[in-house]
Amino acid sequence: MEPVIVVGAGPVGLALALSLARLDVPCLVLDEAPGPGDPRPARTVVLRPDTTALLSRLGCGPALDQAGTRWTAWRSVRRRRLLERVEFGTDTASPVHVPQHALTQALRSALTREPLVQVVGGCRLDELRQDERGVSAHTRGASGIWWRGSYLVGCDGPRSTVRKLLEIRFPGRTAVERHAVAALRTELPWPGEALLHRAPARQGGGGSGGEVTARPLPGGVWRLDWLLPPGRDLVTPDALVARIRDSLAVWTAEAAAGTGSGASAGPEVRAGAAPAHAPKGSDGPLVPPYELLDTGVHTVHHRLARRWRRGRAFLAGDAAHLLGALGTQGLDEGLRDAENLAWKLALAWHQGASEALLDSYQAERRGAVTARLRAADQALPLLRDGERGGRWRTVLPGAARGHTAMLTDGHLGRGPLGAPPAYARSPLAPVTDPACTVAVGTRPGAPVADVPVTAPDGSHVPLRQRLGRGLLVVLVAPGTGVWEQRHWKSAGLMPRLSKTVTALPMRAEVLVAEAYPGAVAHTVLVVRPDGHLVAALGGVRPAELYACADAVRGGAAGPEGPGNAMGGPGNATSGPANATGGPTGRAEAALALPAGGAGGTASQGPGPSFDARPADEPPPSGEPFPHVEGEAARDVSGAEVRSIGG
Repeated sequence: MEPVIVVGAGPVGLALALSLARLDVPCLVLDEAPGPGDPRPARTVVLRPDTTALLSRLGCGPALDQAGTRWTAWRSVRRRRLLERVEFGTDTASPVHVPQHALTQALRSALTREPLVQVVGGCRLDELRQDERGVSAHTRGASGIWWRGSYLVGCDGPRSTVRKLLEIRFPGRTAVERHAVAALRTELPWPGEALLHRAPARQGGGGSGGEVTARPLPGGVWRLDWLLPPGRDLVTPDALVARIRDSLAVWTAEAAAGTGSGASAGPEVRAGAAPAHAPKGSDGPLVPPYELLDTGVHTVHHRLARRWRRGRAFLAGDAAHLLGALGTQGLDEGLRDAENLAWKLALAWHQGASEALLDSYQAERRGAVTARLRAADQALPLLRDGERGGRWRTVLPGAARGHTAMLTDGHLGRGPLGAPPAYARSPLAPVTDPACTVAVGTRPGAPVADVPVTAPDGSHVPLRQRLGRGLLVVLVAPGTGVWEQRHWKSAGLMPRLSKTVTALPMRAEVLVAEAYPGAVAHTVLVVRPDGHLVAALGGVRPAELYACADAVRGGAAGPEGPGNAMGGPGNATSGPANATGGPTGRAEAALALPAGGAGGTASQGPGPSFDARPADEPPPSGEPFPHVEGEAARDVSGAEVRSIGG
């Protein structure tokens, strides 16, 4: 069977390819760029705990620790008043703030250790064809090349070529927010803490409702974002420098007075702050020394593709959705797309898949992003234009808090603006007897708590470290932590549970937890590969466990499934243009490209079946998707100082 084709080598496409490779699915990554782009210090991303855990499982944990920063606290200030300070620690995990180029490099480095993934740069997609067996993609170059795959995923950004070739509309709102952005090296009065400052005392060039955020990075670097007033006015370099100097001066002065942004929960927060007084003979405020590294303008759009799947082709990341207002993070949602889709494509690749399983990707992920966009679109006029007599409480039920608290939720990944989604109405939800289920602290469809668990090999790890390869069946058994493995594996419910799990219709692993929020002893939790709870059962119930596993895989595979048994690429067959041979069933020169082709290189030795054809050798017959421009891609850059992404 042919590899999965991933179009686009940004963080989402690379994470998807890595996830599939870890599930023994070969991948071909087609990237229009010839290689990694230039580093932009002002282009950074904020990762929530669930997406950080995904990247750590993919081998990027050390790079995130080195290149990223976990904040010690978050402070929300209005004018000179400190409204909220959230401390991060063992009970409250901090987001990870990392330059996007560092994250991309970490993913590329991890891919170099994966023999099942091939990245081909410098090739632009210009045609797609599908049939009942797979997808054929044609890339432009000196000699056009056809690539053959089992499935194709477009992770090629907001101007997605895949989306246009599939004739999928991308409606939404343009420029819902604009931010001037600067990356600079300096000392601020609260090292390690991030700040949201609304309506600061002075802000050069700002108007009413002004807002600035300051988020630390390693090496004394900070990213500062100033919310710009509506309109398309240019941000000149002089105006941006004035904003930098004014904000630094305000924070230094407030730190000296112990008010507003400088209000400290303890003297250690203000250690290392610059002296808060102007030099002798100076009438102006003190601006601490700083080194300006990068500047830009970040324009936020809200858009949502009408469909995320058409046949064997899918959309993910910015190709499927754009968001980012009020502190929300589009990359977080893109990584959740990759995590959700990877295990479903792996089941389809190895065992065949029902339409219900493949359709569930759009149902779950598009539904979750729709809810996020709706919450942001409803909150935007209220948070930016004033409370209007408390009307916001009826728009966002249960959010009876101030505007600053709502913005804090968006930035920290909480509430309707930022919390990880729950798939309460998933088409993969099982139909279970209420008498067999029990209530726990996690609702079915919601992400599970990251509790410590004991694996079959006796290791003690966080639950999220075991995600990604199959179902997890977690037995809540207080006291097992003090037993030797050889005792608890053969005691109580474990023998029966282990026997039941081996008979499930998809791969599963048994874990043991000392406790789980809201669960009583002998509760059995069924957890999807992406960490969402399927059901909580009262004890070992073989019929219900089987029903849960069968529902998660979407039922039996349809007639179009590949029909090959679960296994790696060693028993896959290559596309029609390939001979079957070698330990992985690939032709000797299946990856060899013509001279001056799409930028790939010949691959020798064992490897996945990447099927490349010359332009004069078309793929198997199938109705092509006509190459139409569709709606013109909106300008997401603007003509300001220099445009950047989120």
